[in-house]
Amino acid sequence: MSSPVTVPVFRAPAGVRKLAERLGFALLAIVVVMALFGWWLAPYDPLATEPLSALQPPSWAHPFGTDSLGRDVFSRTLAAARVDLMVAIVAVLASLTVGALLGAAAGWAGGWADRLVGRIIDTIMAFPLFVLAVGIAAAMGNSLSSVILATAIVNLPFYVRQTRTEVNRRRNAAYVEAARLAGFSPVAIVGLHIMPNLAAPLAVQSSLNMGWAILNAAGLSFIGLGIRPPTPEWGILVSDGATYIFSGEWWLFVCPGAVLMMAVLAFGLVGDALRDRLDPRRP
Repeated sequence: MSSPVTVPVFRAPAGVRKLAERLGFALLAIVVVMALFGWWLAPYDPLATEPLSALQPPSWAHPFGTDSLGRDVFSRTLAAARVDLMVAIVAVLASLTVGALLGAAAGWAGGWADRLVGRIIDTIMAFPLFVLAVGIAAAMGNSLSSVILATAIVNLPFYVRQTRTEVNRRRNAAYVEAARLAGFSPVAIVGLHIMPNLAAPLAVQSSLNMGWAILNAAGLSFIGLGIRPPTPEWGILVSDGATYIFSGEWWLFVCPGAVLMMAVLAFGLVGDALRDRLDPRRP
């Protein structure tokens, strides 16, 4: 009988992983600074128009150029970081909280509760996630709350499935049985004995979902279903610049798009770094 074929898993050298980790945290620091101080660091008012300066290419006075209304694109890009990062943080925290509660309840109780939660999550996962987000945002209308809710709902299955699997696997563990014998209630057992073991994987998942949440919020705004103009938002900036692709004003979509890509890359690299640091099975 032939032995099973094992497929080697490629793993980057330690030096490359370390470099990627440092790059991720450096980019994340830039995004956080932009979100916290962007409105004050902006050299111009992000909402102020100056028709005489419309569609100027990048220069020392306007590093990212100006848009069709003469607004400084660099200032608007800095100010947009606060909106996108706030949407991502609130949406991920909401989906993490609700998903962990639902997954823990389903994994501990089993039976009809597990089946009910499973059917809800299967229904959400039956749709392409961005298409589902578009449907939710379209039904609720253009607003910040609709973007947050749509982003939170499409992120929900990741946390429900992860928490449900881990709680179901650990509910008969020896330390859980000891807690039962000690008189702890099911809520106390799950909250004090099981959930702390899930902190590391949930933190990694949250970091990875942050980048996707930013991209999802920008995508909704890009197609006109997110935050309304003239609020500075990366998706809006890229959408406004897309109309000038063939006329040569490349800076209108390249510069905000590059910053958006940097933010998503930052959370992806930080998520990988956290996974390497928090997973004891990884060398």
